[in-house]
Amino acid sequence: MIEQNLGLQLIETHWAAGSAVNLSPLDLTRLRRSLLHWYNSEGRDLPWRQSRDPYLIWVSEIMLQQTQVKTVLPYYDRWLDQFPTIQYLAQVDQQQVLKAWQGLGYYARARNLHNCAQVIVREYEGCFPSTLAEVLRLPGIGRTTAGAILSAAFDQPVSILDGNVKRVLARLTALSRPLNQAIKPLWKLTDQLIDLEHPRDFNQALMDLGAICCTPRSPDCAHCPWQFSCQAYALNLQTQLPMREPSAPLPHKAIGVAVIWNNQQQILIDKRPEKGLLGGLWEFPGGKVEPGETIEACIRREIQEELGIEVEVGDHLITIDHAYSHFRITLNVHHCRHLRGEPQPLESDEIRWVTLAEIDQFPFPKANEQIIAALRGEGI
Repeated sequence: MIEQNLGLQLIETHWAAGSAVNLSPLDLTRLRRSLLHWYNSEGRDLPWRQSRDPYLIWVSEIMLQQTQVKTVLPYYDRWLDQFPTIQYLAQVDQQQVLKAWQGLGYYARARNLHNCAQVIVREYEGCFPSTLAEVLRLPGIGRTTAGAILSAAFDQPVSILDGNVKRVLARLTALSRPLNQAIKPLWKLTDQLIDLEHPRDFNQALMDLGAICCTPRSPDCAHCPWQFSCQAYALNLQTQLPMREPSAPLPHKAIGVAVIWNNQQQILIDKRPEKGLLGGLWEFPGGKVEPGETIEACIRREIQEELGIEVEVGDHLITIDHAYSHFRITLNVHHCRHLRGEPQPLESDEIRWVTLAEIDQFPFPKANEQIIAALRGEGI
């Protein structure tokens, strides 16, 4: 531990505030060659790498944001079956897009894909633009995603800095502060590193290095092509880097949720506003439990405020714990019976009465899928 602390003190000199590590031409050449040689034998065989079609590459890059490859693969195949071209995606209804995305999370990505396809059809005659400035103007595409698309589809030397790449560079240079405090110098470093002659393979190799060898836990340094130059490895700090800032506990919200039945054995669902978390998805109505409030009282109040109706709160159906990126929720779900009043979308975009057999036509958040499964398990 004393040696590790000494190592952390020593590497401070490499990372003065606002500065970046400058690699010599010889260092750059060795790093590029060793990485590409490793990639030729160890790189992942992924379906979007078999194509230069920017649409196929773009879809994969959006799906891979904050999502693992193994999760993305079945969604990617189904997506292309349903929306094989930019033109086809642009003309379908957003509800169809959200339904295809259901379960993948971070639904703004799906809405941005749909909006972006419409922009490309309207402004670029359905052809994905090929300059960095144009791509950065498209909805939902930032600098890393733009670089990944332009390098993979057009072999342009545009650098990337996703989570895998940040981790690799932090260890390569023994970055002595948390990643979010070093974004500018990390971009300078990845700009230095990119292979101008083979940018497509280099960027993909860099992502694979983070996914295969330089993993968050237990990095496989023995098989890393950059071990010879890795400062974290030299200082035996590879498991301590990147440095992390202390994180506060995630806020927790208790939610009362109503499965509202009418006399025709239909269930009332509402559609969330397009803007904001889970925009455009359908859900079972409800809301946050106030301090000192029972679940039953919460449901009655929320349904009155959201829909303008009175309900009788019945049996408990299911309790679901679910975590988002910045908070956790507990859904306390009860059967409810519609008593009086005409439902109105007071805090939603739309409401519908549907049968349990019809409910699969609508895109729901992942937590709500468990409610549907519970309803079917009861044989209702």
